[in-house]
Amino acid sequence: MNSCIHCGISFDFYQEGFIFIESKQIQQHITSAYQLMNDYVAFAPYSSLDMVEDELIRLNHSTDVKMGLSRTKRLEKVIDIQTFKLRFYEKDTVNFIQHGQMVSHLQPIINLHSNEVYGYESLLRTKDSDVTFSPMKLFDIAAKTGLHSLLDQRAREEAIKVRQGNVPVGTKSFINFLPSTIYNPDFCLQHTFKLVEKYQVNPEDLVFEVVETEKIIDVGHLKKVLDRYKKEGMKVALDDVGSGFSTLDMLELLRPDYVKIDRSYISNCDQDQSKLAFLNEANERAHALGIITLAEGIERIEEAQVCESLGYDLGQGYLFGKPSKTTKSSVTVTSP
Repeated sequence: MNSCIHCGISFDFYQEGFIFIESKQIQQHITSAYQLMNDYVAFAPYSSLDMVEDELIRLNHSTDVKMGLSRTKRLEKVIDIQTFKLRFYEKDTVNFIQHGQMVSHLQPIINLHSNEVYGYESLLRTKDSDVTFSPMKLFDIAAKTGLHSLLDQRAREEAIKVRQGNVPVGTKSFINFLPSTIYNPDFCLQHTFKLVEKYQVNPEDLVFEVVETEKIIDVGHLKKVLDRYKKEGMKVALDDVGSGFSTLDMLELLRPDYVKIDRSYISNCDQDQSKLAFLNEANERAHALGIITLAEGIERIEEAQVCESLGYDLGQGYLFGKPSKTTKSSVTVTSP
């Protein structure tokens, strides 16, 4: 396999150019404005994106049509009309996913016992102060428009690149990734492995954490993905354990190097016996498997004290520092 059809077809919404329509019943879908390129493809000029929208409305109920745009009469790329429509009406976000200036901000992760910085989680942000977006919305639109693999790759590159001049050798970088973007671990992860070489990063300093916003359908496949990272000398983490589909049972099945406990169990854990019971069980089960435990979302000193007393290894949250452009503005808090 030397190419990947799953990474998403990207193209730009030019202000003027040519609309291309592809269909096995092409004659049923074109008007007199179109010229036939062959038995399946026709094209027509447009001078504004309003004209593109008019065509979308006209073809609204077509199910066997693919569409694409080009600056010239040469066919570039076409995608199914429903995906095209989603991209058209979210074109500003889609354009940012494809071309926007991205950067990773860094949030410190603290060793709860030595109170030293253990690592940083890389969180996607925009370089352009005039552009604002919610990362959650960004990934949601990327998934709906078939661009989630592209966005995930771009985010991973920024997370690796930000180490230069910021994160010293030996300090971990925690990098989110979407398992749904990796279809063939041996092929799809080559992009990441090449970035590690490009930026001369020690693989042992990287921790790739599974962001489980969706149900884990194929645990066996996910384990292959995690094992592929491990084969390259990298570490893996299971994020948001205790929330949604990320359960304690997954620890036994996936054997990650780290487990991050969902912040809902950390918030006010000093005042809730049921949260204390879960945190204790999670820590004991993880340590029995040799997994390092991390409590995320710590905002109060009392929460840090509880997690430390239960034996949690690491902590993350606003108490220790907010995400920032550099590590210099990170804050470490010592428990009294």
